[in-house]
Amino acid sequence: MTRPQDSFTFTVGKLDAGMAILLGERAHLIEFPSILLPPGATTGSIVNIAVHQNIAEERKRDHEFWSLQEDILETFGRHSPEIPQLEVRNVTQTSVTLEWPPIKLATAKLRSLDIYKNNQRLAAIPNALSNFSTKLSGLSVDTSYTFQLILRTTAGTYPSNLIRVRTHTIADTSGISVCFANVADSVLLENAKLALKEMRAKWSEKIEIDTTHFVCTTPAVTPTGAQPAGGVAAAPGAEYQRALQLSIPVVQPQWILACLTEKKMVPISGYYLGVTPPTSSGYSQRPQSMSHTSLPSATSAAHKNSASRQSLPAIRHSTPPAPVANAHAPIHEEEGEEVPPPAQKPSEMRHKSSGTMDRNFKFPPSQSQAQVVPAVPPIPPTQSPVPEPESEADSDHADEEYKTPVAVVAPSSVEVPPPPPIEKESHRGYAESEEGDEEVGETVEIDLR
Repeated sequence: MTRPQDSFTFTVGKLDAGMAILLGERAHLIEFPSILLPPGATTGSIVNIAVHQNIAEERKRDHEFWSLQEDILETFGRHSPEIPQLEVRNVTQTSVTLEWPPIKLATAKLRSLDIYKNNQRLAAIPNALSNFSTKLSGLSVDTSYTFQLILRTTAGTYPSNLIRVRTHTIADTSGISVCFANVADSVLLENAKLALKEMRAKWSEKIEIDTTHFVCTTPAVTPTGAQPAGGVAAAPGAEYQRALQLSIPVVQPQWILACLTEKKMVPISGYYLGVTPPTSSGYSQRPQSMSHTSLPSATSAAHKNSASRQSLPAIRHSTPPAPVANAHAPIHEEEGEEVPPPAQKPSEMRHKSSGTMDRNFKFPPSQSQAQVVPAVPPIPPTQSPVPEPESEADSDHADEEYKTPVAVVAPSSVEVPPPPPIEKESHRGYAESEEGDEEVGETVEIDLR
C-alpha cells in the first residue's frame, strides 16, 4: 500500500481578481484563492500544498449539534399548552357564572380565548392570562345551555370540556349570593344569614363575580366589610360604590326574609335601599285587622274626593235672590262671591218690560247725597197691582230708601231730579247680574246723541 503524499507541487500561473491558477505536474489545473498563497508568491512561483482531515474538530462539531437538538426537544417538544377545565361556579334564574384554572401555555403564545354557548361563539374573554371566570347574563328561566372554552395558541387549538347547565326556576332560591354591608339591626342580620343558610344560598363581606345582591340598611362603611371612602366613617363605603358601578341591586335584609317566606324569588322593587319594605308575617309584626287595613284606603278615598271637590269651581245656583232685608247695609264685592241684586220697585219692572230708556238720564256730578238711611221694612214677596205714576218727592224718598245701584226711569212727560250718586262699579256689577239672571223683553234702539 502506497503512502499518500504529504504535499503536492504546483506552479502559480495567473493571478486575477483574488484567484490564482495553479498548474500541477501532470497538467492538473486548479483555482486557488490568492489570499492563501505564501507572501511574495507571484506568477511562475512554485508552491507545495498539503491537505489534512481534522477529526477532532469534526467530533466537537457533532457533539455541539446534537446537544442543541436535545435542548430544543426538552424546551419546546416535551411540554405543550394544557386544555382548560371549565367549571360551574353559580347558577341563577337568568345568569351562569363559569370559572377555570389558570391557563398554562408552556412555551406557546396566546392568540385568543373564546367562550361558546350552544356551539356558537359568544364572546372573547378579556385579559385571559389573569382572568379566570366569567358571568353570562340574559339567559332564559328554566332553560338548558351548553358552554365550552376554545383556547387558541401558537402551538395549536385546545378546546375545553363541554358542560351542560340548566337555569333555575322562580321557586329555586339557591342561586342567591349576597354581599353584606352595614346592617344596623344585628338581630335582623342574623335572621337574614339563617334564612340564606336554609335556602342553601351563600353570602360574603366582599363583592365577588357571582354576587347577585348587595344587602345593607345604610350605605355607610362597616368595620368588617367595606372600607371607608376618604377617611370618613359615615361616607359611603368602597364596596357600596363598587356595587353601584357593577349595577348590583342594593336591597334591605327584609328581601331575604321575604324570599324564604314566599319560597321563591320575590321582586326587589319594594326592598330597595331607602324604600320602606312591606311587612312580612313570618319575621315582622303581625298583620293588622281588617278594620284597620281598610281604614287607610277609606281615608285616602275621602281625601281624594275632597281634593277633587276643591279643584272644581264653585257651584252656582240659579234660584231667585231673596228680598233685601236691610237696605242700608253696604255692598261688599268679594272675589268668588255673588251679591244678590236688591228688590225692584213695580215702576222699575214696568219700565224695564217696555224696553225704553229716558233720553235725559245722566250720572250725578257729585257724591254728596250718598247717605246711609235707616232701615225700612222689606217689601212683601207678593206682587201688587201696578201703581200710578209717582210724584217727584215720592220718587226721591223711595230712591233714598232702597238705595238701589240703578236709577229709576220715569216717563218722558214727567221731569225728575237726578238720582242719588252711586259708585260706577256697583252699578256695573248690578247691571251685569241683571243681564245674566233676568230675561229682557223686546228692546228698542235709542240714539243718545
